[in-house]
Amino acid sequence: MRERVAATDGLVLRRWRAEDAGAVAIAFADPLMQGQSVEPVDSVRAAERWTADRGDRWDAGSAYSFAVVDGGDHVLGQVCVGPVDRRHAVGWVSYWTTATARGRGVASRACGAVARWAFDEAGLFRLELGHRVNNPASCGVARAAGFAVEGRQRQKLAYDGVRFDVELHARLATDPEPAPR
Repeated sequence: MRERVAATDGLVLRRWRAEDAGAVAIAFADPLMQGQSVEPVDSVRAAERWTADRGDRWDAGSAYSFAVVDGGDHVLGQVCVGPVDRRHAVGWVSYWTTATARGRGVASRACGAVARWAFDEAGLFRLELGHRVNNPASCGVARAAGFAVEGRQRQKLAYDGVRFDVELHARLATDPEPAPR
């Protein structure tokens, strides 16, 4: 499977590298990134562990996490397919962007590119993702990348003692490609 995928408008998806730890630490220092990782990424050392874990999961075939970079190889975010259920050919998609990349269509372009990669190269048939219903930007990413709304999961997530509903989206390998924006 390719470890580097060209998206649109100069974006590239590539495997995470050890030298990306500094950029990861900066990204996770953003208050909007709090809670986006199971383990806190609150230091360069924690970011080193985070990037190493992404490589371990890739090698095991359980998740495929890409750094989203621009033409200058600057980290703009992440897009991931995983965990992967091989029996049913299903993967879970997640994504985030750095503060400087938000609002520029980076996440939707990366999400669309990783979906095509997952269908063509990872042999998956169905991709799923979810977002808190109070996050309309994430909903826009999912829709722009061709993920259809399938329903609501009531009070699925809890952050700081507050429960949030999650809207579930999915895209099938047989779905048409989304129209370019």
